[in-house]
Amino acid sequence: MVEIELKYSIPDRNTAENIWHDPCLVKMEEPGSREKLPFKAAYFDTEDGVLAASDIAFRVRLEGQRVIASLKWDGKNEGPLHTREEINVPIDGEGCLILPDPEIFRESDIGKFMIGLIGGKQLISIMEVGFLRRRLRVDTGGSIIEVSVDTGEIVADSGKDALCELELELFSGQRDELIALGEKLRESHSLVPEERSKYARGLMLNGIYKAD
Repeated sequence: MVEIELKYSIPDRNTAENIWHDPCLVKMEEPGSREKLPFKAAYFDTEDGVLAASDIAFRVRLEGQRVIASLKWDGKNEGPLHTREEINVPIDGEGCLILPDPEIFRESDIGKFMIGLIGGKQLISIMEVGFLRRRLRVDTGGSIIEVSVDTGEIVADSGKDALCELELELFSGQRDELIALGEKLRESHSLVPEERSKYARGLMLNGIYKAD
């Protein structure tokens, strides 16, 4: 599965509130799609960073009451536009936020590759991200897009980074419509294109640079 999304940095929480109530989004939103959920994510790697070196992110995230394990790889970005390959697997129990089992991805080719890279080494948490996600889906007439306003923080061994950002993810339809909506919101709310994923920002806190 290819994930396609736009990311923008929001200057302050007042602006985040304004985006959440933006009349343009209200006009297009799908009834019943608006919700608020606490998210907590942990990212894992070996002590010597073999996954980061291969541009693979291993994430386990608590989304409200659901626990989802994800592998993301082959990340690219053009300004705020981010694309990457992604696999998501629902799992039971929050214990995977502390010690996940790589074998949950064994049935996929990327999972087999990742397990081979790890080679039996211990996985450790290299960063955590906690945030409140407010999200809704909008129908532009030709595309379905999930709009998320995230506020929280990224915590890594070497420090913390405040998180206040807008994500627009294309569920179906045309990339051009995703970009058009993103540009409209950027201009309306003076947003800054965010070229870094949450994972990349955590790596940078730990002194490891990744563009995405």
